Amino acid sequence: MQDRALNRALIALAAGVFVLLIGFGFWMYGQLGSGDVMSGAFQESEQTRVDIGGAFNLTDHTGRQVTEADFAGGYTLMYFGFTYCPDFCPAALQVVTAALDQLEEQDPEVAKAVTPIFVSVDPERDTVSAMADYVGHFHPRMVGLTGTPEQVAEAAKNYRIYYQKVESEAATYYLVDHSTYLYLIGPDSYYVTHFSHDATSEEVAERVKAVIGG
Repeated sequence: MQDRALNRALIALAAGVFVLLIGFGFWMYGQLGSGDVMSGAFQESEQTRVDIGGAFNLTDHTGRQVTEADFAGGYTLMYFGFTYCPDFCPAALQVVTAALDQLEEQDPEVAKAVTPIFVSVDPERDTVSAMADYVGHFHPRMVGLTGTPEQVAEAAKNYRIYYQKVESEAATYYLVDHSTYLYLIGPDSYYVTHFSHDATSEEVAERVKAVIGG
């Protein structure tokens, strides 16, 4: 009897956990799954703001300490990655560069309102000088941000970025699994929309122009 009661209790507990996981999954889908939670013009209402973004305290590629306040009032195209990334990171930053180049031709005022930012999730290797060298290969206004492991972890938490070092026998040549979202962050330092890893520069430019240009 006691064994059957224990089994029923364990089954009930497992079912409860399953329901909670399903609920969390639907919540995350509602936050990010649509691809454009706030389509059209940027909405500053607290009721519509998605809780992604906000505070960070990092060091830019010139060695200057910066926070989200340094970019407040304008928009940012923000991508989290690492300089040793063999594929997603350079591809995403090339898309950002091409999108801004297109906007500079089509609508210079919109382009001027956007700052491209690359945030490292690999602070062990991505020093200030490494970031300066890396972002120099992309758009001339691109800002590279790095920091201590604790600072990077805090920023990633606020921007809901997953990252995990892939353990390797090599001390230097390892990879980092990470989210591949490209965020458009608004003047209040919070999420406006995001782009998946397969978005084209034309798609990014078009949506950014629609958001900022109205």
